[in-house]
Amino acid sequence: MPYTFTKSQALFERAQRSIAGGVNSGIRKLETPVPLYFTHGRGARLWDVDGNEYIDFKLGQGALLYGHAPAGMAEAIAAQAARGTHWAGQCELELEVAERIQQMIPSAELVRFNNSATEVVTAAFRLARAHTGRPLILRFEGHYHGWADEGLVGFANPADKWGDDEHPAQLHPSQGVIPEVLGKFVVARWNDIAHLRRRVDEHRGQIAAIVFEPALCNTCCIEPVAGLMAAIRELCDRDGMLMISDETITGFRFGAGCAQGYYGYRPDLTILGKAVGGGLPFAALAGTKAAMAKILSGEVVHAGTLNGNPLCLAASQWCLDQVLALGGTHPQGIQALGKKLMAGLAALAAQHGVPLHPQGPGLIFHTVMLKPGAAPGPVNDYRDYVRRHDAPRWAHLRRCLLEEGVSAIERGLWSISLVHTEKDIDEALQRAAAAFARHAATWKPTA
Repeated sequence: MPYTFTKSQALFERAQRSIAGGVNSGIRKLETPVPLYFTHGRGARLWDVDGNEYIDFKLGQGALLYGHAPAGMAEAIAAQAARGTHWAGQCELELEVAERIQQMIPSAELVRFNNSATEVVTAAFRLARAHTGRPLILRFEGHYHGWADEGLVGFANPADKWGDDEHPAQLHPSQGVIPEVLGKFVVARWNDIAHLRRRVDEHRGQIAAIVFEPALCNTCCIEPVAGLMAAIRELCDRDGMLMISDETITGFRFGAGCAQGYYGYRPDLTILGKAVGGGLPFAALAGTKAAMAKILSGEVVHAGTLNGNPLCLAASQWCLDQVLALGGTHPQGIQALGKKLMAGLAALAAQHGVPLHPQGPGLIFHTVMLKPGAAPGPVNDYRDYVRRHDAPRWAHLRRCLLEEGVSAIERGLWSISLVHTEKDIDEALQRAAAAFARHAATWKPTA
């Protein structure tokens, strides 16, 4: 029997009388049939107010690499809470966490803490401009770097406003953005090295940094083509630009050395969020001593009352210790589970005639739903994704999956946690079988 969501619906209606829009992050309104309200989670499972149990592959938008409510982390937070929750000063925990990050990430010679990756992005861009004395940041279409004025330029341009292939538009999806901000970015297409070289050469001497998600996880799940990371590094070295790796999603999921270790490159600055705090509001900027020099000198302001909050540090220390304890075996375990889930979903899609094609490295992946007549094969960049992905049909299947107790991120991203097991994957595929059958029987394309 498919799940129902009566209590969540009532709470959402109540919320709209006190919370603007009924939610505290706009993306949460994408949940259908209603934004869900949860009571508790444990391991790879999550329960809502209607008593529905989910095998969770959403994982707090990827932050819960360690699963829901791990006992060790709860104990670490509780022990720190008993000593103090906030001092606006220093504690030994911040050294412990910074030293672990240094140990795990070769490019992390120095570290600074913040409360969200959006703040870290702002700090990284400011630092890059001060370091180089240049105004522009080069970024890629479809890549997400936080919700602030600078983070979303070129993120999700509508197809009728893309601009031509050579010069992607510098647009922001929100009103109220400082107009001059748009002109401080150069937008390039992902996974086209020749195009990237032309965009850099067109603005040579004016670009402070190239920023990117090493695996594009906010739009589909698109890994870099061979040679792309090396090309970015080469261009940055040639022109004195900083290479900024936004590892908000990929950090520690791709191994102790993050995606930069997995793909084999060394950035100047690294943005860390989500898994570094295991679900607490914690983020970090890591970088080489040379790239962080303007913070050391005080010429670049980096501040925050809650930076280095002891509760967040206690959680982060516990989280990083879990990754360190896995040694060289991580991310092999979650990658194998993810690939098994991908293969199972692909088999169900073929069985029911559903044009669903999972893509990604397994430890995180996306379920691409092809439009009628769309060519098969991996999605390569943002425009390719928009042209080929059938978002309405995916939304229908996702709701069917949700109603059978399988939860993935609304846009189609699936994450594997360190606590998922073979049994969880097998059960998820059993539940998904009913969802695929119902989807195939009830899906009606819109005109």
